[in-house]
Amino acid sequence: MSLPDMHRAEAIPDAARAEIERLLQSGDLFRYTAASDAPVSLLEAEFAQMMGSRYALAVSSCSAALFLSLMALDLPKDARVLIPGFTFAAVPSSVIHANCQPVLCEVGDNYRIDINDFEAKLPTVDAVIISHMRGHTSDMDAIMALCDAANIPVIEDAAHSLGTLWHGKKIGTIGKIGCFSFQSYKMINAGEGGIMITDDADLIARAIIMSGAYEHNWKKHPSIADACARWQNKLPLYNLRLGNLSAALVRPQLAELPRRVADGLRNHDYVAAKLNASPYINVPAPLAAETRAPDSIQFNMAGLDDEATRAFADASAAAGVKVQVFGQSTDNARAFWNWQFIENLPDLPQTRKMLMTACDVRLPVHLELSDLDAVINVLLGAVQAATGTKAA
Repeated sequence: MSLPDMHRAEAIPDAARAEIERLLQSGDLFRYTAASDAPVSLLEAEFAQMMGSRYALAVSSCSAALFLSLMALDLPKDARVLIPGFTFAAVPSSVIHANCQPVLCEVGDNYRIDINDFEAKLPTVDAVIISHMRGHTSDMDAIMALCDAANIPVIEDAAHSLGTLWHGKKIGTIGKIGCFSFQSYKMINAGEGGIMITDDADLIARAIIMSGAYEHNWKKHPSIADACARWQNKLPLYNLRLGNLSAALVRPQLAELPRRVADGLRNHDYVAAKLNASPYINVPAPLAAETRAPDSIQFNMAGLDDEATRAFADASAAAGVKVQVFGQSTDNARAFWNWQFIENLPDLPQTRKMLMTACDVRLPVHLELSDLDAVINVLLGAVQAATGTKAA
C-alpha cells in the first residue's frame, strides 16, 4: 500500500489562471493601484460576505492580523494579553510586537483552554487571544460569558479553523475580531497571507491605516472611508498589505471551502476511529457545540513514557509518515518553553505534560480512503514497534 505525499496541497483552481495572467501582463500587483475592484478589495468583500461579517482586511499573514488587531484595540503600553499555553510562537510574538505582555494559561489533554485557569487569570489582563489551536475549539460559551462580564475584548486566532462552527456559528465571528491564515498548510492556500474580520467600524479603520493605507489610499475602502478619515496621519504605518497576486490565488478557493471542510472532517474522523481502537492512542473528541474543519489529526500517546513515545515517532517517520510530538524537540515553536523571548516565562505543568505525549500528523483534505488506510497502517505499525505488541 503506497503512501501519499502528506505535504502536497490541492491544486489552485483553474479559475485563478486567467486573473494571474492578466496581473502578470499588466504588472498591476499593488493593491492600491486600481481605483476600485482590485483583487485584494474583491477578496475582502467576498470573505466578509462568506463569514457574515461587516468588514474584512486582507494582510500579509495571520500573525500580521493578530498584531494589527491588538494595535487597533488601542491597548495601553505593556497591556497584558491572555493566550493559551498551547499555540504557535507567532501568537506570543504578535503580543510582544504590539508592546504588550503575554500571559499564558493552562491547556488540557484535549488541547483546549483550561477554563478554571483562564478564569483565575482573566482579572489580571486587558485583552484575550483565543487560539483554536490545530482547529480545536475551546469552550467559547464560557469564555465569552467571562470576557463580556469583565468587558475584556476577545480576538479569535482562527488560523487553523476556517470553516469550523460553534453552535452553528462560524468560528472567527464570535469574538470582537477573527484572524485567519492563507499559509500553504491551511484550508485556503496562497503560500502566505491572512485576513481579519470584525463588525467594528472604528477598529477596522484603524487597522486599515496601520496596515499601510498611506496618504489617501484608505479611500479605496469606500464602505469604511469616513471612519478612516478620522485617523489620517494619526497612526503609524506597518506596511502589512496583501498583494493582488495572492488575492487572485485565494478568491477562487473560497467556493471550494465547503467541500474541503467536508472532506477534511471525513478524513479526520475515519482515521480517528481506527487509531482510537489502539489502547496506546487517544484522539480527543470534539466538544458538543463544535463542528470541526480539520486538515490534520492530533492524538495523545497513552501509557508510554518519553522514550517509547520517541520510538513511536521515529518508527513512523522511518516508515514514511512524519509524526510531530509537540514537546519532544528542542525547537518546536508550539512548545511554550521554547518561547524564550518572553521575560519571566512561566511553567505550565498541565500543558507541559500534555505536550510531551501530544502527536500531530497532517491529513490533507484531498487524500482518498486508500491513502488514509496506508497512513493508519504506518501509525499502528509504529505503535507495535514501540511497544513490542502485535496487531490484534
